[in-house]
Amino acid sequence: MYDLAVMWDWIAFSVRWLHVITAMAWIGASFYFVALDLMLKPNDNLPAGAHGEEWEVHGGGFYHTVKYLVAPAQMPEHLTWHKWQSYTTWLSGAALLMIIYWVGGELFLLDPTKVDMPLWLGILISGGSLTIGWLLYDQMCKSKLSDNPTLLMLILFAILVVMSWGYNQIFTGRAALLHLGAFTATIMTANVFFQIMPNQRIVVADLKAGRTPDAKYGKIAKVRSTHNNYLTLPVVFLMLSNHYPLAFGTEYSWIIASLIFLTGVTIRHYFNTMHSTGKGPSWTWAVTVLLMLAIAWLSTANTGETWEEAEARELTAYEQQYASAAGFEDAYDTVVGNCSMCHAREPVWDGMLWAPKRVFLETPADVARHADQIYLQAGISHAMPPPAAVQMDDESRQVIVAWYKGAGSE
Repeated sequence: MYDLAVMWDWIAFSVRWLHVITAMAWIGASFYFVALDLMLKPNDNLPAGAHGEEWEVHGGGFYHTVKYLVAPAQMPEHLTWHKWQSYTTWLSGAALLMIIYWVGGELFLLDPTKVDMPLWLGILISGGSLTIGWLLYDQMCKSKLSDNPTLLMLILFAILVVMSWGYNQIFTGRAALLHLGAFTATIMTANVFFQIMPNQRIVVADLKAGRTPDAKYGKIAKVRSTHNNYLTLPVVFLMLSNHYPLAFGTEYSWIIASLIFLTGVTIRHYFNTMHSTGKGPSWTWAVTVLLMLAIAWLSTANTGETWEEAEARELTAYEQQYASAAGFEDAYDTVVGNCSMCHAREPVWDGMLWAPKRVFLETPADVARHADQIYLQAGISHAMPPPAAVQMDDESRQVIVAWYKGAGSE
C-alpha cells in the first residue's frame, strides 16, 4: 500500500506535468495562428492564389508569412503539420482523468449526498459522456446550422450549460467542473482529428495529384479552428478549478462554469477584433468584469455537508478499512489537533472562510475518507500543515504513517 500510494501520486504528477506542457503548446499555437490570420494584409505583389501576408519580428530576425486561401499552385517540399500538441493534450488529460477520477473514484468522483450510484456506473458515465458533445456538435456543424454561426454557437452553449448541470447532479464539485472541461476539450481535439486534419490532407492530396483543391475544405477547417479559439479560455479555467474550492464548492458551481464560457467569448472577441482592426472593443472588458463579479457572488453560496450529515453518511468499504484499522483513534486525534483549525466546516483560522480545497478533517468519517491524502500530505511529506501555522512533530507524523500502512496490510 505504501509503495502504491507514493508511486501513484508521482504518476499523477508526471501526467499532469505532461498535460500542462502540451496544453501550453496547443493553446499557444492556436492563439498565434488565429492572430496571424486576422492580421494578414493584402499586397498586389503577392503570388497567385495568395490571400495576404504578414511581417513579424522575433528572436533577432524577421519573418515573412504568406497565406494561400485555398492552396499554392505547387506542393512545397517541406510542410509542417500542427496536430500533436492537440492530440497529446487530450491523451494526457484523459489519462489524468482516469488516474484521479476513476482509480481514485471512491474519494473524488461520486458524491453520495447527491446520488446513490455504484462506482462502475459513475466511471461509465464519466467516459461515455465525453463523446456526446462531439457527436451533437459535429452533426450541427454538418447541418444547415453551419450557415448561421451565431445560432450554432448559442446551441453549443446551451448544451454546455445542460452538461454542467447534469455533471453537478452526480459528481463531486471538483469532478463536475473537470468533466465539463474534458467534455469541451474532446470537442476541440475531435475537431482537429476528424475535420481539420482530414480536410487538410484532401487539399494536399489534390495538390500532389495536380488537381485544384476545393475551397470548401479550407473553409470547414477555418470554422472549426475559430470555434476552438473561443472555447480555449473556459477549458483552461476548468482545468485549474480543482485547486479553488470557491469555484467548485458551491451548489451553483454549474452556473459558475456556464458563465465562464461567456467570459471566454468576450475576452477572445476583444483580442480577435484587435488583431483584425488594430483596436479591440472596450465594452468586452466591462462585460467580463460584470460576469466575474457575478461568479464571485455565486461562489459564496457555500452549501457543503453539515457535521451531522457527514456523520450520518455511511462510509464505503474502502473508507471503512481505514476507520476500523488499528491506530485510527490516535491518528484521528493527531489530525484533528493539527489540521482541523483550517479543515473545518467553519474554520477558526483568521481570515479563512472555507476549508482549503473543501477538505474537511473534523469527524472520524472525514479522516477515514481522506486517508490517502492525509498520509501523503502530512505523513510521509511535510506539505501539511503549513509550518507557519502548526509545527507538526515527527512523532505525530509517524502515528499517521503507522495507521495508514497498518490499514493497508489488513
